[in-house]
Amino acid sequence: MSQRSHIDRMRAVLSCSALVLLLSFPGRANADPVIEWNATALRSAFAGGLDNLMFGCNDALHESRMMAMVHVAIHDALNAIDRRYQPYAFDGHAPGASPDAAVAAAAHDVLVATYPRMPVEIGLTPDAAISLVEAAYATALAAIPNGSAKSEGILIGQAAAAAIVALRAQDNAELPFIVDTYVPGPNPGDFQFIPGFGPVVAAPYWGQVTPFVLRSSSQYQPKAPYAVSSKKYAADFNEVKSLGDVNSTTRTQDQTEIAMFWVEGSPQGWNRIARTVAAEQGLDPWENARLFGLLNMASADAYIADFENKYFYEFWRPITAVRAADTDGNPDTIGDANWMSLMEIGPVPEYPSGHSGQGGAMSTVLARFFGDRISFSTTSTMQPGVTREFSSFSEAAVENGNSRIYVGFHFRHAVTEGIKLGTKVGTVAFNHYLRPVH
Repeated sequence: MSQRSHIDRMRAVLSCSALVLLLSFPGRANADPVIEWNATALRSAFAGGLDNLMFGCNDALHESRMMAMVHVAIHDALNAIDRRYQPYAFDGHAPGASPDAAVAAAAHDVLVATYPRMPVEIGLTPDAAISLVEAAYATALAAIPNGSAKSEGILIGQAAAAAIVALRAQDNAELPFIVDTYVPGPNPGDFQFIPGFGPVVAAPYWGQVTPFVLRSSSQYQPKAPYAVSSKKYAADFNEVKSLGDVNSTTRTQDQTEIAMFWVEGSPQGWNRIARTVAAEQGLDPWENARLFGLLNMASADAYIADFENKYFYEFWRPITAVRAADTDGNPDTIGDANWMSLMEIGPVPEYPSGHSGQGGAMSTVLARFFGDRISFSTTSTMQPGVTREFSSFSEAAVENGNSRIYVGFHFRHAVTEGIKLGTKVGTVAFNHYLRPVH
């Protein structure tokens, strides 16, 4: 099969119907401009093709970076109008500016600057995303009375956007995304090419992207994966082999629902939770700007740290491990040459679980901001009409992690270490950034 065929195969797997997802996406959640633009940015991700079946759902890596930049710009623009929290990239002063205009301009300018620079090789449609953003921007500005406050708001929003775009211009996010020069290791446990994708890997350089809140992508390194000859590995192996099989007879109906419910991209799912809770708690735009800034910087850095560690450890996926188990030297594992996970997984190493890291990072920010014991319900674009309820953010993070076992993507050790890694990232974000000035 040619390299072009491999890319075409990838595009076919990645191409969820953006139209179906857009129709199922919730509408205007709240009059708060920060919440409005959070939802708009994520709708644009559907329109632009970021939300496809990759890494369990989508190219959440570029999406997480984009969302962090959008919310940094929003935060800095609002705090130029009324300084309540420490700025991140832009230190301005515009006390008479319109907050609504500032938020709209900040979000708009980041989005239209970011989409054209995303990887085209995975079939993105940036023009569709930008068209959605332009329409939302026109609607937002039309609702604001003309005058100096509106004009100043637009200018301060544009300045905040320009600052974060300039700061991230050389952050390595444009390094090659789909790579065909990777050489797998020769030993049991070494990552191997994923069946159906050919000799390619995705995002091998994402660990080189400049973090938003961490000192470096290698600041936190999980312990090594279990040795494939160990009892602990065998226990994890047999769990995912049983529960993650596409034809599993042991996975319950609820576990299947959990697997599919959480398979959407983490920026989509956890931002939706944040919008719901923020609206219920009655936050004002400045509080929301801080919340979503911290949430999405933690999300972006959790992915950066995760991919640094994925390509450091280069551990094999369950689909490879189960099919090659007769070669792993472990008497407690039995191979199945035809084993398939509940859904296809993208071509990246297994350990640690990035999706679980997202749950750890974003739930930590939410718990530190609101307190952990907050009851909420949430929905998923992957299961329209299904609502799941939780009594804490940490409970949701655990279920999110378990979903990666039920869908057949990860061993439990990768899930638990992913959550730990994400928790550390979320703690750094909350403790050290966007702090109150009084």
